[in-house]
Order: sequence, then C-alpha cells, then structure tokens
Amino acid sequence: MSAFGYRKPADLPQTVALFPLSGAILFPRGVLALNVFEPRYLNMVDDALGAERLIAVIQPATGEENEAIPALCNVGTIGRITTFSETDDGRYLITLTGVCRFDLEQEIKSGTPYRQALVSYDEYAADFSASPGVGIDRAGLIASLKDYARSRGYAVDWEAVDQAPIETVVNVASQVCPFDPAAKQALLEAPTLEDRSSALIALVEWGSAGDSERPLQ
Repeated sequence: MSAFGYRKPADLPQTVALFPLSGAILFPRGVLALNVFEPRYLNMVDDALGAERLIAVIQPATGEENEAIPALCNVGTIGRITTFSETDDGRYLITLTGVCRFDLEQEIKSGTPYRQALVSYDEYAADFSASPGVGIDRAGLIASLKDYARSRGYAVDWEAVDQAPIETVVNVASQVCPFDPAAKQALLEAPTLEDRSSALIALVEWGSAGDSERPLQ
C-alpha cells in the first residue's frame, strides 16, 4: 500500500492531468521537485489541489516538451502533490511523490488548458509495494555508481547511499543521473527493480568508460 492509502490500480483515477516534462521521470515512492510557472500548468496545480492532488508526469516522445502538442511516451507515473508553496511572482514550487506508473491509453478533449488522458495502471500493480530487490548485487551496483561519480567529478554522500533501501538507490540514481530522455524512459519502463538495476549499471559503466578517455575538467 502506498503512503497515501492507495492499495491497487482501481484506487486511482482513470482520467489524469498530464504534465509533459522532457528528461524528468518519477518513480513510485520517489520525489520530483517542480518549479511551475506556465499559466496552463498553474491552472493544473490549482485544479489538482482542489481535488485529489494527483498529477501525471510523462515525457514527450520526441524529447521536445516545447512543441505545441508533442507526442507523448506510452508510460508515465502518477504523483501526488506532497509539498506546495507560492512565490511572490506567482510561481508554484511543488513536490510530487510517485504513486504508480501507468500506460497512456487515449487523450481526451477536456476543455482545460492542460492535456488530459485516460490511463491504465493494470500492468503496474506491483508498484504499490516497495521492491526488496533480492536479485540485485548491491555492492556491484554501488561500485559502478562510485566509478561513474568519480569520472564525472560528482560529490556524493556515500554513507547515506549505503544506508538507503536498494529501491531508493536504484530509483534515485536513475532519476538524477544525466542520461538522455530515451535512456531515462527505458529505466522507467523496466518491468522490475532488478531489470532497472541491470540497465542502470550498463548505462553508468558505459558513461564511465567514455569519460575515462578524456581528462576531468
């Protein structure tokens, strides 16, 4: 069961507000901080706050969120607004906490300035519970992440990483590493946490190998 009382796909709405964001993915139990300033998305946040506080994060299929009506990927994640503040210049600073992934089934004409769609969560019933990641080589994963961080010159609190649940390690790394949108989407769509960990290791090892060929800046 999620922290918000959702137990199964039927507990979530079939019609959702869509927030297309290139390069941004959200995992169940993960968090995504957003700076909302476009009028249509300010309207979307207003509507969400007045209802179930749910917003669907999804990537444009082209990687170009600034297109007037970009085609969208087939899989996204429904998130719940868990923190909210308003700035003096009218922006909203929100945090979304992921609940469950979904398949985009059909966009609908909604009469709102933001896009809406019918979605299905049926393929992602396992998202409602944290994965123990029993098939993951934790030590190997962290070693690969350390090599990647070292090659990029990133500072990481490895003590915190060592103490975090394996699901958090995999999903946070998948979310924050600067992979291209297609790679991010592949990580999101990985069927299991073990599959995502394997894909993540492949990506960071490829990145580390490429960076080793040039000096650090």
